[in-house]
Amino acid sequence: MEELKQVKTMAEMQAEGANPEILFWVGCAGSFDARAIKVTRAFTKILQHLNINFAVLGKEEGCTGDPAKRAGNELAYQMAATTNIEILNAYQVKKIVTTCPHCFNILKNEYPELGGHYDVIHHSQYLQELIDAGKVTLKDGGAFKGKRITFHDSCYMGRANDVYEAPREVIEILDAALVEMKKSKKNGMCCGAGGAQMFKEDEPGDQRINTLRTEQALETNPDIIAVSCPFCMTMMSDGVKGKEKQDTIKVFDLAEMIAHGQGLDSIL
Repeated sequence: MEELKQVKTMAEMQAEGANPEILFWVGCAGSFDARAIKVTRAFTKILQHLNINFAVLGKEEGCTGDPAKRAGNELAYQMAATTNIEILNAYQVKKIVTTCPHCFNILKNEYPELGGHYDVIHHSQYLQELIDAGKVTLKDGGAFKGKRITFHDSCYMGRANDVYEAPREVIEILDAALVEMKKSKKNGMCCGAGGAQMFKEDEPGDQRINTLRTEQALETNPDIIAVSCPFCMTMMSDGVKGKEKQDTIKVFDLAEMIAHGQGLDSIL
């Protein structure tokens, strides 16, 4: 297991007269949520192991404004977005990689109208690129060989941006058995957290969305439910706990599984 090295900020890079290949946009969840921080660390270890030239904004990174916009507060969104764009443009950022589909979607599709034009990719896409380039290989044949893995499509990666194959190609290298839910890809279902729903009280109903989605995942009899979003991670993990299956069924992000498969981190 490799130790996490110090990550340079854009400010430190600029002071050295250097420019990173990519900016890793960590996001609010990846910075402050205990579970999502593990994903941040796993993805960072992969980047460091491969000697990818990257940096983060650190304290200069603010919320993208996505939750505010989805909740209908356009003013708060534009204030947050404008501040971020000013910082990104000042550093002349060209390429951004993020582990959060919410950040990915808004940075890629909605920041341009405010003057923020960047090449934005999600970490599942970036991992696919590294695998295709032969840079990511598994240690000892893969710790996930033979395990049943079902993948939950994030709304902002799937239906919003038509990214379905990248995460599945990442899972393929694990030599595991990918088992699809009945509702997957274009017919997939939200985990219940999108559209700022994660930050409000439940609306009247007979069942929570994340419970229903978890039930759909459990129908595949999985060993692992794979996700690529910190919001989905929370909702699916809570769903598994609600079904008292947390001891036998694990919820992992793609980055965690790749890091484990490379011997960089331990999750099994």
